[in-house]
Amino acid sequence: MPENQNNMKILLNKVPQVTIFFWIIKILCTTVGETFADFINFNIGLGLTLTTIIMGVAFFIALFFQFKASKYVPATYWVTVVLISVFGTLVTDNLTDNMGVPLEVSTAVFSVLLGLTFLLWFLSEKTLSIHSIFTRKREVFYWLTILFTFALGTAVGDLYSEQLGFGYLNTGIGVVIIIALVFLAYKFLKLDGVLAFWIAYILTRPLGASIGDYLSQSKVNGGLGLGTTVTSAIFLIAILAIIVFLAVSKIDTNAKSDIEGTNQRNANKNHVLTQTILVLVIFLFVGIGGYNWRSNTIASQGAAEQTTLAGQLNNFAKIENDILNTVNKNDVASAKKGADHLEHQWDTQEPKLRNIDGATWTKIDGTIDVVLAAVRSSNPDVNKCKTALNNSLSTINAANK
Repeated sequence: MPENQNNMKILLNKVPQVTIFFWIIKILCTTVGETFADFINFNIGLGLTLTTIIMGVAFFIALFFQFKASKYVPATYWVTVVLISVFGTLVTDNLTDNMGVPLEVSTAVFSVLLGLTFLLWFLSEKTLSIHSIFTRKREVFYWLTILFTFALGTAVGDLYSEQLGFGYLNTGIGVVIIIALVFLAYKFLKLDGVLAFWIAYILTRPLGASIGDYLSQSKVNGGLGLGTTVTSAIFLIAILAIIVFLAVSKIDTNAKSDIEGTNQRNANKNHVLTQTILVLVIFLFVGIGGYNWRSNTIASQGAAEQTTLAGQLNNFAKIENDILNTVNKNDVASAKKGADHLEHQWDTQEPKLRNIDGATWTKIDGTIDVVLAAVRSSNPDVNKCKTALNNSLSTINAANK
């Protein structure tokens, strides 16, 4: 009887085996989550709110079919991961751009929500292993955890790469180093496999975002200039190819040894708890310490007596006036180059300006996002571009006095 039950668990397990293909496709999905959201928001010009609604509906439809499936189906599972990556990214972006919630607050809130989800999951099921997702309750816990990892990863990635000015490439390199250290700890220091898995899973979000932004951003912004359309297409094709390969080869179907090997035994609970606390302390120490160090560095580089953005925005007013002139001349190509320049300069100055007056910075950032979306649309509407630019200029000029 126990053997039959174990076989049933294997048949009904709803997630793939963790192989190298799992991590490759996870990073690809995360990258698409960053670039595809930008593509819909800016290139198609739907705006952040409408983009979030559309992708939210698409995600819940995919999740419905994922729950309806009786076993792991590669196409259903990975489409759901792609969509949850996009939706999780947009949730954080909406909190930051539309609601003005500081990234520090988003990071703290999503960290608590993720921690509570893990705690409730473990108290209820006595395991956090993804190789045991064969009940509806565990599946709910699993996808709720995935959503919070994407939202948290977005908040942490944006906090360090944008607000603290480390940049996407440096942030990505830092994340790779941390993941490598976690892998070494797992291999040689006997770090618990389930704990190591979830640490790496969370960190692949800022890693994928860094890759996506580095590939899609213009060369002026320090990227390779592929654009969100080409980058999204490349990674979606790669994801499709791997899904087809997995569906045919079935190498990511769980084996009996995988389930047995990842069960958390009672004898090991104290050891795992000690490791978890130690890891949390290390991440809190390094994360908060790095944040304070960088914030103090940014503050020391700016004018200590400066409390408003007055006199700090002349360059941005000039850039937007130049874009407005090109729009008036129906010179779309020049207008889009101007938008790239505006984005680059704004991102470069973000740490300094945001440190001086975060509320005003957020307000201006929202108007600049509208400008970028209007100008970069596949078919720019001249009137929308003018309205967006005039509104942004009005906001900038008011803050610059």
